[in-house]
Amino acid sequence: MNFIKKILRKIMQQQNYESYWALTNAFTNYKLNGKFYKTVKICVDFIDKYSNEKYSSEKYVRLQKLIKQSLPKDELSIRKSINQLVKMGVINPFLVSYNHLTKDYLNSKTEKKAKTILSKIVYSNFSANKAVNEENNINHLSFLVRTLVEFGNLSKEQVTGLMLVDLNTYNGTFISQDDILYYQNLAIEIDFAGRKYNQIDHFWNLLGKLDDLKIVNNRLYFEEDAKRIFGEDLKVVTKVRDPYLHRLYKNQLQEECEELYGNPVCVLEKLTYPVLIASHIKPFIESNEIEAYDPNNGLLLSRTIDSLFDLKYISFTDEGKIIFSKRLSGDVVEFWKNYTLDKHILNEQRRKYLEYHRQLLTKIDAVA
Repeated sequence: MNFIKKILRKIMQQQNYESYWALTNAFTNYKLNGKFYKTVKICVDFIDKYSNEKYSSEKYVRLQKLIKQSLPKDELSIRKSINQLVKMGVINPFLVSYNHLTKDYLNSKTEKKAKTILSKIVYSNFSANKAVNEENNINHLSFLVRTLVEFGNLSKEQVTGLMLVDLNTYNGTFISQDDILYYQNLAIEIDFAGRKYNQIDHFWNLLGKLDDLKIVNNRLYFEEDAKRIFGEDLKVVTKVRDPYLHRLYKNQLQEECEELYGNPVCVLEKLTYPVLIASHIKPFIESNEIEAYDPNNGLLLSRTIDSLFDLKYISFTDEGKIIFSKRLSGDVVEFWKNYTLDKHILNEQRRKYLEYHRQLLTKIDAVA
């Protein structure tokens, strides 16, 4: 396998390897009534007016002229701007239709609603292989987000490597650990970042503008995960998780479950989910270097339970019984009230961490 990869790498270098997720942005700001918004509006009105007219290069030129006339003082590349809207999925190739949510975006009354709708459009439809005159159903952003779910966070270098993955031939809905390392190294070897830095920066910028994604210290997170690690104020970052030590920490929690239950499972639900979270009991941001990677300061949980636990909606007694925050609705309490942690995972060290966690829940409830 290593021999084959070396041969492929050599071939790619000889060909200068120009197959990648291509996105050159005309826009990096997506605020309501800005250049992006106005260009979308012009394109939608044009498509509505000429929806019965088939695509032609002459039709494409007319749209370009219309945008130039409507935004005469703007220096953006007209072709590039239309192409970006197509790749993002806001309008469709061949200029005869647009996404079913695009008008909802245009009619948004608040920046928050506009951002959410645009994020939904882009997540469902982004394809770097689309063009004004070329359809393509490969969804690059969906592949990246599924990878983010598996990894927890992605560095800019990892995202750069992902941009070299040919999704027409890649077998999987997200990338494996071995493969992402391979593509990272490949990007270095072919100087992808040096030659295509604009493409990489534009894609990175787009990711940072999408709803529920957050870039902190040049790493991409789901916003909720970033807040758990760095605190609510993401502008003030004081502690960075060591990725290798965190993997070892999670491995220890998985091994504990395998010994006790035969498989890695959510220790509350006893279900073997495809994605399990190594959830800190004493929050990572408040832990010292020993506590941060101490497996006794962790529980392997499903995403649902991890969210409730990390946000202090639930905690546990020393006997494993669930404690519910007063902020939780009655139907949630009713659903989970009979679940308990097994006593054999509640060793002395974990009970000490749980005492700290219960105090945090009490403090939050006191001011809620």
